[in-house]
Amino acid sequence: MRARLSVVVFLLGSLALATAVLIVLRPDLIRRLVHADSPHDRYAKALEESGLATTALARDWLAAATAARQKPTATQAPFARDVTIDAAKPFAGGFALTLERGQRLAVHATMTDGEPTRVFLDLFAASAPAASRAIVSAPEDSASFAHEVTATGSYVLRVQPELLRGGRLRVAVNTGPSLAFPVAGGTARSVQSVFGAERDAGRRRHEGVDIFAPRGTPVLAASSGVVTGVGENTLGGRVVWVLDVSRGLTQYYAHLQEQAVRPGQFVTAGDTLGTVGNTGNARTTSPHLHFGIYAAGRGALDPAPFIRPSVPVD
Repeated sequence: MRARLSVVVFLLGSLALATAVLIVLRPDLIRRLVHADSPHDRYAKALEESGLATTALARDWLAAATAARQKPTATQAPFARDVTIDAAKPFAGGFALTLERGQRLAVHATMTDGEPTRVFLDLFAASAPAASRAIVSAPEDSASFAHEVTATGSYVLRVQPELLRGGRLRVAVNTGPSLAFPVAGGTARSVQSVFGAERDAGRRRHEGVDIFAPRGTPVLAASSGVVTGVGENTLGGRVVWVLDVSRGLTQYYAHLQEQAVRPGQFVTAGDTLGTVGNTGNARTTSPHLHFGIYAAGRGALDPAPFIRPSVPVD
């Protein structure tokens, strides 16, 4: 009986811990669980419940929302668009985006003139059925959202102001990295060997990116996590493994000159894990960090979208 009670207590504690981690690290998931309907869905339901959905203006508003998903304009982030909206003509804009796993999408809409207006922002998978819910939506009291992309693919961003509001609407869409850059002072130019490049005369593929920097440059944790391994092997030389608990991904830092952490240690983004070197099979090359990301059951992922710096638009 005591053993069963201990198991129950352990499971409840684990559930509470997992929930706490989600609340802190993935509030977007909590919002989706608590409010299955988006603000746009609730606004449409309010029109129906009030009897306004049968009016020509409301029908046009709903039709515009559908058309924005079905016939979006092909775009490439980052971008900004300015749209002049006539209060008498319901408007919805649809933007087709190709996003990569590991990117952080940030969307912000602003009415630069006209009356204060609610603007609904919703992101959908392009292949999803018309009746499917949004992957992420701006909160009820906001015209912006940020979302970490968990699957590479095609998406549709829908932007729609509420009824009977006009003015000039500006939409800014930015993509950036979801992780911190793992080499101090590094930039996009520091990455000189990409994911998937041939190795050993085509016998294997590069399962990460190489970030070049002077020997001894600090290697930094790309996110919070737990150090699961510190060791040395033939290919990677001196290596460090970090489990990113919130994402369920493992990060691999290789060719280190020095290692500055121990197994079981909790690190946060920006903590020093070691220094850049050329140990292992990199001893004939310039010092660099081999940075890899692995997903359970999937294997190596391209780290570039996770760390690639970007230039935002306003």
